[in-house]
Amino acid sequence: MIHGEGVMLRAPQMTDFPAWSALRQSSRDFLTPWEPIWPADDLTRPSFRRRLKRYAEDLRADQGYPFLLFRAEQKVLLGGLTLSNIRRGVAQAASLGYWIGAPFVRQGYMTAAVRALIPFTFEVLKLHRLEAACIPSNTGSIRLLERTGFQREGLARKYLCINGTWQDHLLYARLKDDA
Repeated sequence: MIHGEGVMLRAPQMTDFPAWSALRQSSRDFLTPWEPIWPADDLTRPSFRRRLKRYAEDLRADQGYPFLLFRAEQKVLLGGLTLSNIRRGVAQAASLGYWIGAPFVRQGYMTAAVRALIPFTFEVLKLHRLEAACIPSNTGSIRLLERTGFQREGLARKYLCINGTWQDHLLYARLKDDA
């Protein structure tokens, strides 16, 4: 578990399925422009079980660390974050991904979550670099990344297939030594 200002992050569990699927479903219209196309069975219990299995494999291999984001006091599910594509050796880097449910947008929860995850990334995982990318029109993500100390490094053309279209992404990074 990772605690931040008013938030708590922890690994997903099967008991999270009802809250996770309900929040994802109610937030679908909000999330669709920023995410890959959802598989037809994405919000089903078997799909969630497969997701947890994949997460467990990533954890064992030190390739990824998934977290669900909760409001600390009421344990209300707010969204999720993932450290993925972990590269060891000379890189010591990971990619940060995140999503938040529509009812919780612009309330500071994701900012608190990213701020809480940064020390885990650098002090516990001993990484040197944390990377993130966002679509140039996603002003909320741009503000989040800049507010949490990420610096813009460039533009990756047609970087990820989002909502069925290859989209350009702004590339951001935060280094261990960044203030």
